[in-house]
Amino acid sequence: MFFLITFSLLDFIILVLYLVIVALIGSFAGGKQKSSTSYFVGDKNVPWWAITFSIVATETSTLTFISIPGLAYLSNLNFLQVTMGYLIGRIIISFIFLPAYAKGNLQTAYSMLDNRFGAQTKNFASSVFLVTQTIGGGVRLFATAIPLAVILKSFHYFSNSSNIGIYIISIFIITSITLVYTFFGGIKGVIWVDVLQMGIYIGGVIITIFVINSIMPNGIANIIRLAGDTNKFEIINLGFDNGIKHFFSDSYTLIGSLLGGCFLSMASHGTDQLIVQRLLTAKNLKDSRKAIITSGIIVIIQFALFLFVGLLLFAFYKGVIPGTEAAPFAKHDEIFPHFIVNYLPVGVKGLILAGLFAAAMSTLAGSISSLSSSTMLDLYKPYAGQNNSPKKDLYISRLITIGWGIALSLIAFLFIGILHSVVEIALGIASITYGGLLGTFILGSLFDKVKQKAAITGFASGIIVMVLIVLIPILKGESPLFHWVWFTFIGTSITVLIGNLYQYFLTKAELK
Repeated sequence: MFFLITFSLLDFIILVLYLVIVALIGSFAGGKQKSSTSYFVGDKNVPWWAITFSIVATETSTLTFISIPGLAYLSNLNFLQVTMGYLIGRIIISFIFLPAYAKGNLQTAYSMLDNRFGAQTKNFASSVFLVTQTIGGGVRLFATAIPLAVILKSFHYFSNSSNIGIYIISIFIITSITLVYTFFGGIKGVIWVDVLQMGIYIGGVIITIFVINSIMPNGIANIIRLAGDTNKFEIINLGFDNGIKHFFSDSYTLIGSLLGGCFLSMASHGTDQLIVQRLLTAKNLKDSRKAIITSGIIVIIQFALFLFVGLLLFAFYKGVIPGTEAAPFAKHDEIFPHFIVNYLPVGVKGLILAGLFAAAMSTLAGSISSLSSSTMLDLYKPYAGQNNSPKKDLYISRLITIGWGIALSLIAFLFIGILHSVVEIALGIASITYGGLLGTFILGSLFDKVKQKAAITGFASGIIVMVLIVLIPILKGESPLFHWVWFTFIGTSITVLIGNLYQYFLTKAELK
């Protein structure tokens, strides 16, 4: 994905200093924890604006940082339709799910399912989360190790090292630094580092815009003209040009984007412990609502910046098609990295790469913390730790944190040298399970008559249907019937429908 990096000593010093500062800030920002509650939900006293920035940083991965500019390079600004759906989804979450989380002093997303349906539903949902987050987190960790591996290869000491060996070292370094501040700082440390990380990578994107403006003739004005001549600024795509037959498979249509973005955001920010854990650290329901809705607004602005960089790069490289003989890059994911490596000045390059690591480490830290909290609070404490002292709970929580850091590293190791298609399958698992998770939460929030057995049946049905829809075409090497923006909507609809139908027939049978 990356290229031969002309990495100066100054760039290297900036990157190392950044990593050290992150570890120190995260370790001390969490304060002194006294129990698993303070470790995983920060005693519910984190400012709402810090939670906002943490949410945005957590959902911004390395793949987002390098892929979204490439997406705009190849197409236009249609992806902004999805981000508008993200905002709609967060507004719905704030009024449907957050009041339920505010009741009963819950510590994980899946505690709500325990209160509504019972322990079996909670355990099932928590287990699904653990599996999908482990695989997805491992893939993201592997992607983060790519630029560090290339940097290490540029040094003479590592020049004769094997490719696998360098990747193992890279994964170990990233995991170790992230694990240090997650272990000592808990969720508070993670959140405050996220605030710093977001500032770093957004600052890096803004600096990139200024650099492109300075090296292009007539600056951004000329770039805007060139991009405008090819309809690169198109945002709305109604999607009816190719008829109904291709409506569901076409990329980023207005209805598909709004529905897909809305339901994906409801699932990821309303049912996924990765994000819900942050919302549970707020002082009250009002602060949780402000945090999640504001994050939706910031995400629109952030993606607009990423996409705008893509348009600037399109003009800078004169629209050369990736993979052709004239292109210095093979695919769209390489466009932004190629510019970083070859055109950013010394020092700035180190800052931008620090921003890339910032986007990645914030997601990795969130994965470790959320996996640990769900394991501890959903699966361990209700069954094996009921009589533990707060001190013992904290000790076990930290051991579990180390365990998940190691587990994610091992998953990342597995992807070294594995085919790109396998990585796509792993990343698609979230799309497979999100619909089932969201559908189950909707059953619990809006359908009072649905009981545990029906909820679990609906949940499982949603996952099975999505496995068929998502994985079968990939394994056959065929194009999917539906664009990914429809996945969560379809899975949610199946879960809600089957859950209600099963409960209807179950109730009818009981009345006979």
